[in-house]
Formats: sequence, structure tokens, C-alpha cells
Amino acid sequence: MAILAPMAAAAAPLTMAFLLLLLMGVICSVSHGQIEVGFYSDSCPDAEDIVTGAVQDAAASDPTILPALLRLQFHDCFVRGCDASVLIRSARNDAEVNNNKHQGLRGQAVVDAAKAELEDQCPGVVSCADIIALAARDAVAMTGGPSFDVPTGRRDGLESNLRDADVLPDVIDSIDVLRSRFAASGLDDRDPRPAHTIGTTACFFVKDRLYNYRLPSGGVGSDPSITPAFVTELKARCAPGDFNTRVALDRGSERDFDDSILRNIRQGLAVIASDAALDRSNATRALVTAYLGAGSSRFSQDFVDSMVKMGSIGALTGDDGEIRDVCSEFNSN
Repeated sequence: MAILAPMAAAAAPLTMAFLLLLLMGVICSVSHGQIEVGFYSDSCPDAEDIVTGAVQDAAASDPTILPALLRLQFHDCFVRGCDASVLIRSARNDAEVNNNKHQGLRGQAVVDAAKAELEDQCPGVVSCADIIALAARDAVAMTGGPSFDVPTGRRDGLESNLRDADVLPDVIDSIDVLRSRFAASGLDDRDPRPAHTIGTTACFFVKDRLYNYRLPSGGVGSDPSITPAFVTELKARCAPGDFNTRVALDRGSERDFDDSILRNIRQGLAVIASDAALDRSNATRALVTAYLGAGSSRFSQDFVDSMVKMGSIGALTGDDGEIRDVCSEFNSN
């Protein structure tokens, strides 16, 4: 069942038709619309500083929130576009965030804190969707990554549907499926995986590579693309049945933005299957090789380009959508 904003509830039949188009990748296309750098320079001059302050406060007590904020933007933008639909909470557990593909999603409290301060200073001006984008930008910079400008002016969406998040990539997807999912959202081979340079993942997403990988012989065991020593290391962290222990996505560098994730992938030290898959396809293997040969500067620039590009997917502007009063709820009128 769809969670609809009150003012949009009557449009539910049309919404289902548009949802079908969304799932085919027609609506969820890259469009800058009216978003622009400095959108709030007159209407709320301190908006970006307020968001930065909220991220800094959160990171001071929990540095792991930084990669979580990056993941939050990806999970928001990839589903319906960058409309803050992932922030909606429902007592019936049928909002987008309740989909299992959002498991472990964090950072909502940081967005809520920034929104509360923004509503005190500039009521009804700054969207939750823009807060997500700005917080992700700040998270990159605070982990040693590049600083960059984020276009703003997005508006918040009027729907949040449990099944919409089914379109999110899965860690077990083949490289062809991954490329297809990203292409449907207007993204290309440079866009899928740079965010894994920081952060961790739960053993739940690693267990099949360690214990249930289907071998060419027909039996099951550990994925042979993982170096034997790393298999031992991962099994020491992720025992059978342990779904919740977290392991670094970028071994040895999970808190620092750098290009070591690429070397780890090349050396058989990728943690999740979808990262390892990048070195198995001719197209993406060539890209990994090019990045390793060109150094971190090209990787950083492509990362920035991908962040801006991803942050523009399906952006609502003008009179579309709304500016929510509270990020977890649709407005009542």
C-alpha cells in the first residue's frame, strides 16, 4: 500500500501508473531542473552552515555516522529520485524505509536535527531532500574526501511506498544487473561503487560469500575470488549465523576517503560480491585499471561528478512536491 501525502491521496490511481514508469527507469532520470548552487543564498543564507554544524555535532560523538549519511543519500535518490521519501515513517510499516533493502539505514536523526534548526531560522524554506544532499557532501569532506558544491532547490516528495525500494541494487547482483539498474537511473560505470571507500557492512551481506558460495564443482564453500588469508580474516569476524557484526567495506581504510577500495578489489580483498564483480566485467575492470593508473585525483573528480549527478536524479522543483515541516511526516495541508 502506498503512503501518500494527504493532498495527493486522491491521485492514487494515477500514481500506480507513474510507479510502473518509475520501475522501468523512465521517470527516475537525471534532471537538474531548477536546482542550482546557492539556491538559499537569499531565502536562508545560513542554510548550508546549519547542515554542516549538525553533521559535525553528530560526527563528534559517532564518526561512523559519516558514511551512513552518504548511504542515506544513495538510498533516497536511487528509489524515487532525491525527494526525501526514505525519511517518511509509518505506523503501519509500509513506508519506503521499511523495505528490507534499507536495512541498517542511519542518519535520519542528523537530518531531523538540521531541519529543526532550519525551521527556527527559515520556516518552510529548506527541503529535507536538500538537507540529505548537503549532509552527504559534508560527510565526504569530513572523511578526507574532496569538497564540492551541491546544487540545491529540491522539494520533498508526496509519496513513500514500501515496494518502491525493490529497485535498489542487491549485493548479490551480477555486474550486468548492476549496470542495468544504474543505467535505468541515468548513471554509468563510473557511478556504482565509489561510496564504498568509507563505511562498514553487516555480516549478513557477507555470509553467503563465506559459507554458501556455489562452487563450479557443484558444492558450496567460500568464494574463490577472495584471497585465502582474507577468507580466514572475514570468517573470524563473521561466524555462521552472525548477521549483525560489522566489517569494513574498504579493508584498512574504512574511515578515510581514498582510492584504496580499488586496490582491495583488484587484490581479492573486496568484502561484498557487488564490489568484487567490478573486476570481473571487461568494462568495469578497465575502469578500475584506469583509476589505479591515473592516481587518486581522477578518482576524486569522478566521485564528485557522480555525487552531483546522483543528487539530481528525479529532483522535484518549482511547484512540485512540498517543503515538509517535519522530515518524517508529510504536511497536513
